[in-house]
Amino acid sequence: MQYDHIVVRYGELTLKGQNRKLFINQLAKNVRQALRSFAAIQINKTRDRMYIVLNGEDPDAIMKRCQTIFGIHDMSLAMKVRNDEEAIKEAGLQLLKDKEGVRTFKVTTKRSNKDFPITSQQFNHVLGGHLLINTDGITVDVHEPDLEITVDIRKEATFLTSDKVIGAAGLPVGSSGKSLLLLSGGIDSPVAGYLTMKRGVEIEAIHFHSPPYTSERAKEKVLDLAEKLAYYGHSVRVHLVPFTALQQKIHREIPHGYSMTVMRRMMMRISEAVAKQEGILSLVTGESLGQVASQTMESMHAINAVTSYPVIRPLVTMDKKEIIAISESIDMYGISIRPFEDCCTVFVPKQPKTKPKLEKVEQMEALIDVEQDIQDVIEAVETVTIKAKEGETNALDELF
Repeated sequence: MQYDHIVVRYGELTLKGQNRKLFINQLAKNVRQALRSFAAIQINKTRDRMYIVLNGEDPDAIMKRCQTIFGIHDMSLAMKVRNDEEAIKEAGLQLLKDKEGVRTFKVTTKRSNKDFPITSQQFNHVLGGHLLINTDGITVDVHEPDLEITVDIRKEATFLTSDKVIGAAGLPVGSSGKSLLLLSGGIDSPVAGYLTMKRGVEIEAIHFHSPPYTSERAKEKVLDLAEKLAYYGHSVRVHLVPFTALQQKIHREIPHGYSMTVMRRMMMRISEAVAKQEGILSLVTGESLGQVASQTMESMHAINAVTSYPVIRPLVTMDKKEIIAISESIDMYGISIRPFEDCCTVFVPKQPKTKPKLEKVEQMEALIDVEQDIQDVIEAVETVTIKAKEGETNALDELF
């Protein structure tokens, strides 16, 4: 069968009311960017559907790429025919005959074009009868058919589809502003970035590295994770923060039980400053409540106190198994477990405070003057832009 279109369905975007057009335009922009290597395609958007005209391009490759685009609920290969009863019947029969192993079928007609002279229910019987007469050993099953043929009769033409391919769902990246992801290189923070992007947020990342305690391979690992994230949003800017001197000072002058809390407060201060420079309105972390000492309620309260920015924590209620499952499904787990240290594992105290008091932490910080140190760090930040590789594919499993 010669499919000539892909029908893209929006899902959640149809609930956006007067703002729907903004979301659909952003999705169309993202689809064009993601499919830029398929030069012959055309993209036509409407209020409730998007149509990708294949013009001879590989439909399977395009569908696979579309599965990584947030904002697409599902999609189907489609045949486009004129609004003519005989043309629709011929296409429906071809569709049924080309499917192997089908013993039962069902026809579902949707008639948004009320000028078409046959009602939806009537056309179910017209096409169903035509298929029964022209095939052997195939029957109708309206409850659990092997194949459901959908006939969508619209103003401009009729589209026939059968199988649905599930998309990434969510909202189009870029429709919900921009956030700065604290990207450590472990398992959690890349998953937090992915889930934030799923809500339409464009991501930039900030990574703290402490040479010679952390290696170039550790930095390379983070950039590889950023490349995976870029596949869902075209590109990711990564701000690389040289943290060695400030981290050494904290280790040297802050009592070890509080050094982890103070270090993370410095990271939040620096992240907020970089976010302000870049016009970013929120921060994202991979924190999961109770997972480690710095992620207790008391620790998060003490760390969060240094910023007025909203801090998005997509993983806060997840356990490690849930996080790992998502990491594996988006092809990041293998990179995340590469055995290279990040700065969060350098100078780790043997007994960090799990319930630090904010007043006590502020007293500890008063022992050192870090304002100039923070400014020096910010001025030394290096920024690189990571783009998604052309032709790369990721296997998306259903996450929830």
